[in-house]
Amino acid sequence: SALALLGVAACSDSGTDNTTTQSTNPPAAEEPMKPAAPEATPPAATPPATDNSTTKSITPEKPAEPAPATPAPAPAQ
Repeated sequence: SALALLGVAACSDSGTDNTTTQSTNPPAAEEPMKPAAPEATPPAATPPATDNSTTKSITPEKPAEPAPATPAPAPAQ
C-alpha cells in the first residue's frame, strides 16, 4: 500500500503540493528498517532450535516407533 501512496504523491506533485513531498520522507525511513528485520529473523530461529521443548514433542512419537518396527522385519525376510 506504501507504493500506492508514493504513486498518488507523485501525481499530487504535479499540483505543486509540497506537503506530498514530505510524505516521501516516512517511506525512506522504512527502507533501512526492512534490512534490519531479516537480520533479526535468523537469531530468533536459533533459540527455538536449542530449546529441548521441541524434542519433547518427538518423545511421544518415539514410543510409537518401536511398535511399527516389529512388522517391518517380517516383510524384510
